[in-house]
Amino acid sequence: MCCVEQTTETLGPVQLRSAVVGPMATNAYLLTDPVARRQLLVDPGDEPDRLTELLRLGLPRGGLDVVVVTHRHSDHLGALAAVVERTRAAVVAGEADADAITQATGVPVRTVLRHGDVVEVGAVRLEVIALRGHTPGSVALALLEPMRDEPPRTHLFTGDALFPGGVGSTGGDPSRFAQLYSDVVVRVFDRFDDRTTVRPGHGLATTLGDERPQLRAWRERRW
Repeated sequence: MCCVEQTTETLGPVQLRSAVVGPMATNAYLLTDPVARRQLLVDPGDEPDRLTELLRLGLPRGGLDVVVVTHRHSDHLGALAAVVERTRAAVVAGEADADAITQATGVPVRTVLRHGDVVEVGAVRLEVIALRGHTPGSVALALLEPMRDEPPRTHLFTGDALFPGGVGSTGGDPSRFAQLYSDVVVRVFDRFDDRTTVRPGHGLATTLGDERPQLRAWRERRW
């Protein structure tokens, strides 16, 4: 297994750290406001002890305010119950996946997310982007990084909806693919510029600029 990532990215007032956890190598992302001493965790997929270590890299006491689960699949919520038990963090998730997440983990979803909602924890401000198709309630999260001499840069945490090289799995279902492809094009590529980073639920990050030339090929191959 990989160790907790020691690199800290500074995105304006927010610090970003990550860990790759579990047999499916799920990316868990930690966003920290070091001034307000508040934290938000995206996708506690597995290995709660390593996620606790990640929290303590953000803040010495390892506190956690909010957990966002991007979708209902087990590799993104395997450590949810343990993390919530240790931290008492509030859980938020897409409306159409919330019941399934609670059924799988026994943890209530305190706030259901809809497209256009905003999740705020200190200086961490995430816009919710519904990207339906991988699951009905899949959400991505958009964080703006202030830049000194240019417009803000967007960082997208996309769960399993968007990866380098394509959209997430839709089980070979044409209607699910059409929904996800449409959401990704209209709600992501048509809106955000090429500098935008994509931080997926598995694997390496990319940018919209790197992926944009492939959109037609994705549509034609239907995955």
